[in-house]
Amino acid sequence: MTTELAGTPVVPGVAYGPVLWPASRPTLPSADAASLPDDLRDAESTRFVEAAATVADRLRGRASASSGAAAEVLTATAALAQDRGWIGAATALIASGTPAPVATVAATEKFTTLFTQLGGLMAERVTDLLDVRDRVLAELDGLPEPGVPTPEVPSILCADDLAPADTAGLDPSRVIALVTRLGGPTSHTAIIARQLGIPCVVAVPRLHEIPSATLVLVDGGRGVIDIAPDPDDARGEVARAAERAEAISRWQGPGHTADGHPVAVLANVADGVSAHAAASAPVEGVGLFRTELAFLDRTSAPTVAEQTALYRDVLDAFDGQKVVIRTLDAGSDKPLAFAPGDTEANPALGVRGIRMATPYPELLDDQLDAIAAAAAATDTTPWVMAPMIATAAEARTFAAAVRSRGLIPGVMIEVPAAALLAEAVMAEVDFVSLGTNDLTQYTMAADRMSPALAALTDPWQPAVLSLIATVGSAGTRTGTPVGVCGEAAADPLLAPVLVGLGVTSLSCAPAAAAAVGSALSTLTLQTCRDAARAACATSDPAAARAAAEAVIHPH
Repeated sequence: MTTELAGTPVVPGVAYGPVLWPASRPTLPSADAASLPDDLRDAESTRFVEAAATVADRLRGRASASSGAAAEVLTATAALAQDRGWIGAATALIASGTPAPVATVAATEKFTTLFTQLGGLMAERVTDLLDVRDRVLAELDGLPEPGVPTPEVPSILCADDLAPADTAGLDPSRVIALVTRLGGPTSHTAIIARQLGIPCVVAVPRLHEIPSATLVLVDGGRGVIDIAPDPDDARGEVARAAERAEAISRWQGPGHTADGHPVAVLANVADGVSAHAAASAPVEGVGLFRTELAFLDRTSAPTVAEQTALYRDVLDAFDGQKVVIRTLDAGSDKPLAFAPGDTEANPALGVRGIRMATPYPELLDDQLDAIAAAAAATDTTPWVMAPMIATAAEARTFAAAVRSRGLIPGVMIEVPAAALLAEAVMAEVDFVSLGTNDLTQYTMAADRMSPALAALTDPWQPAVLSLIATVGSAGTRTGTPVGVCGEAAADPLLAPVLVGLGVTSLSCAPAAAAAVGSALSTLTLQTCRDAARAACATSDPAAARAAAEAVIHPH
């Protein structure tokens, strides 16, 4: 057997332990099952609908017990379990005599095929829908809910892919690293692993060759899985990593380079719970408050009063500190039941983000009114930014709406057109923030969830770094703050490169803040610029990473 496998590094760190594979999923029923008699079909349809509702309720319960990205993806998956199209397809089959388990599988195949054909963000939902299918099948058959078993000893969880319901509830003292055969650096697995603060490697070919209980050493920073290493050597690697982690944990901020250049280290949050938890981390505020959680899995939009209470909670958690609120980034893979859109051939390039304000202007108006009310109640002035801005005209219109309410306007730079015309966009707003997840996907024309394209969706791609450099240079010329709030900001090696490209703040999962801040504190601004120049001079992401590391860690 191969002694070492390599994949895409996602979350740095070193872990050593036995491999744990998830429990087997339910056996799929035979498609040629006998047709149901007419008098049993209504009851069978009810049984299916109730099973789907039970699964959705369980997922919502886990979402309410979670926070941040975990709560957001669990809520979205719960909505998928009660998607009207999927439920309708299954119940139509049952009405024609198909047993509920067979109808569940057939309806899922229909929608997974559709999602795969649509590609982009919709393709991300395939894993989630297959997970929903298996949970409904287990409920129909009276079997235990499928998922990841709780290991008796700290273990390395390996899987083809992991659904949000599997990753969101993990105990990081028991599951000490994640490795998947599929997925990309911005997949749900990667995002939640970063939130948990455990090493993670994705897109590992031939991962299935490693049997359960095999002892492996996972290096999340290098993206390497060492199979059956020498135990003493492995323990030594873990000990040295623990020493580095201990040194990092002592970093308390504020963010700056070794020669005193300020770089704000901020937190990504999704609700009041995650904001209050983030407030205990060494961060200087919030660089990305995702507001989608209040809108998902609802049949009607949240009222202004409901939104105001949510925003107040986050502002209270960071009293007197910077808080950047992103307006609703829905549509595409996060559809809203109360704001349906037309079926789109390519939803990732369709009506999402700020574009939702055209057919549904009241969504943006109510949200800005709620933010303004929360700001008045807390005597603060939050920064407010719009996602999916593509033109200076869009930035101008949004900024006017924000300024009319006494708030500070900004925009996300995640569409390459906005990056290329960054100076024109900056002329309309007070700040910008780079969403590197989507910027990478759109720049490289590659689905960020595709394991076959993981190298293309790596934020170290020199083409992406070049666009970031364009935005950073424009920010320096105009005096406009330039943040990064994508997953790239959580990489302790990439963070100095971003600063060298002109980025002034980095927003990441709170668990990653100390590593990022500590890395910056050991380097001068000139070293960051030298590392950025070296990375941009290459032509592939591996070379960019190696070039930057040679400057940052020359010995």
